[in-house]
This record gives sequence, C-alpha cells and structure tokens, in this order.
Amino acid sequence: MTSNTVNPEPNWQRNSLLSDEEVVERVLSGDTALYEVLMRRYNQRLFRVARAILRDDSEAEDVMQDAYVRCYTSLDQFAGRAKFSTWLTKIAVHEASRRVRKRSRIEELPGGREEARNDMEIVKSSEPDPEQQTLTSEASSLLEQSVDALPDLYRSVFMLREIENMSIAEIASCLDLTEQTVKVRLFRARDMLRRKLYDRVGATNSRAFQFMGKRCDGMVRRVFERIEGIRGEK
Repeated sequence: MTSNTVNPEPNWQRNSLLSDEEVVERVLSGDTALYEVLMRRYNQRLFRVARAILRDDSEAEDVMQDAYVRCYTSLDQFAGRAKFSTWLTKIAVHEASRRVRKRSRIEELPGGREEARNDMEIVKSSEPDPEQQTLTSEASSLLEQSVDALPDLYRSVFMLREIENMSIAEIASCLDLTEQTVKVRLFRARDMLRRKLYDRVGATNSRAFQFMGKRCDGMVRRVFERIEGIRGEK
C-alpha cells in the first residue's frame, strides 16, 4: 500500500521569508534552530568574500565556521545600526584578514615560505569534489581564474560588488574603507579584467564561486555542532 504522506517542510524553509532581524530576535528568544535560516541565506556570500581574501576553498570554509560561531555568541550585541548581512560579512572579512596576516608571519620565518608553498601545491593537486566538477563551464572557470589573479587590494572589492551585488556603502563598511576608495579599487579591478574577461563573458556570472548543496548542508551541520558545544559549556 502506497503512503500519501508528504515529508514535512524543513523548519528553515518554513521560516525563510522572515527578515534577518526577525530571525535574530527569535534566536535570541531561544529558537536556536532558526539560526539555520541565516546560515543558508548567507553561506554563498561568506564563502565568496572569504575565498576572495584567502584564495583557498578549505580555509574559506574554516573562516565561515568561525564567523558563524562568533556571530552566534555575539548575537545579543547586534544593535541593528547596520544591516545584519553587513555585520556578519564584516566578521568574516576580519577573520579572513587575520588569517592572511598570520600566514604572512609564517612565511617570514626561516623555512616558512617553502612550507607554505608545499602546502599550496597539495591544495592545487587535490581532486575537486563532485559539486566543484559541475562548475566546469568556460565562463565560470575563466571568471574564477581571472578574479583570483587580481591583486589583493582589488579582489575583495570586485567580488563583493560584481559577484555579490553589494552596495558601495556596504562594501566600505565591511572592508573598513572609504566609499571613494572602494570606487577607485573597483574601477581598477574592472580595468585589469577588461581585456581578459569583459569581451568574452561579461563582467559577472552568478554561477561562479558557488557554495550550495552538500557544501551548504555540511556548513550548517558543523556550525550547529560547535554551537551545541558552546551551549553545553554554560
């Protein structure tokens, strides 16, 4: 006998239309599971901005976890003066930048640069996971390679503006820059990419640097595991 039972809609999907502020308020009131709404809403953005700064998928995911956990533990400090998305993105930017500074210090130590180079070779030689293999279109591949090749000063600005469609004001806030500096860096980034990219695939491609499916699910699971550990310590 065939069952007509329909699987219930996941909690985060049922509440996906809530505003960020409404979700934050309910999480602070004890509905911790609803934090998943925010993670799934901003996984893509946080991955892209962390990836732009670090140019390493695995390290970008580590930054995402740390940013979500730090955000959760500081949620009561969110005053609403800025958009929640800007506040969260800024946390991820600061964590990624901290790792870049730490990496630079390691490379300055005797033997550190060679070890870092060897680590990068391991990353480059590893096989991509099945989801990454689906991102094989020429447009996405060319965009990712071209953005990675941008100097550090311009890569994050380009990623947030052209890939994530954030406003100049939001980018300035997230990166601790003036709006004029953001505009200048964006102009220069576009100029650098124009010959290689604009004429072939256009300035943007929303399929690039994706963080969806199993990767998104895994991030949600790992963050909740860490949150449960924090709650258990209290």
